[in-house]
Order: sequence, then C-alpha cells, then structure tokens
Amino acid sequence: MTRLTGKCFCGAVAYEVEDAFVYAANCHCSDCRRTTGSAFKPFAGIERQKFAVVKGEDGLLIFGDAENHDAHCKTCGSLLYSRVREAAWVHVAMGTLVDAPAIRPSHHIFVGSKAPWYEITDDLPQYQGHKG
Repeated sequence: MTRLTGKCFCGAVAYEVEDAFVYAANCHCSDCRRTTGSAFKPFAGIERQKFAVVKGEDGLLIFGDAENHDAHCKTCGSLLYSRVREAAWVHVAMGTLVDAPAIRPSHHIFVGSKAPWYEITDDLPQYQGHKG
C-alpha cells in the first residue's frame, strides 16, 4: 500500500497515512471555516489504524477530548487532522498532505452554513448537513 506523508506549516509535526481513503469532502461548517481560516476544509477520511503521527506528537495542540478532536501544531497552528466517530476514524486536512492522494473530494457538506461571501462553482453534489 502506498504511504503518503503530511506535515504542518513549520515542519514540527509530520504524519504518514495509507493512500486508502474511504471518502473525501469539502466541509463548509462554521467550525471548519474558523479552524482553517478558509471558506471550507477539504478533508479525507480513513480508519484510524491507517494513520500515524511520525514526528512531533508531543507538539500537538488538541481541541476536544480523546475520542473526538482537532489536532493542531502547537508551534504554527496548522490543523493537521481530526479524530471522529469515537476516534475510530481520522479526517486528514488535505492541505497538509505533501504527497497527492488518489482520492478527490466528491461532495460539499454543511453548505447551509457556508460563508456568504463564497460561491461554490463546481458541479459536485451539495448537502445541507452530512451527506445523505
């Protein structure tokens, strides 16, 4: 299985993940917008055991609890990943990947709360909340 690498802006934290993502989407919820400082967060979901922090784990700033949280670099603030579904899954912030994954976002979620100043211009399906 191909392994992809990812890292934060300053390089203090790095991770590896299998190129076996199950889904990918663009999330427009207000939390994702605030944590990224962008109109939406492109993320790819994978089973937790296929993801590992390989450098700087002690340099992570965790928002949330052990089961469900966002993990940022303490030094530069980059959002690297989120643990979701009672920590069984990881949502990798696709902008932190160094290597290109095989998957691409296939839809937009939480468009009901998207930034009013941003217009979605692609033809991907749009959902008011989670997909279907």
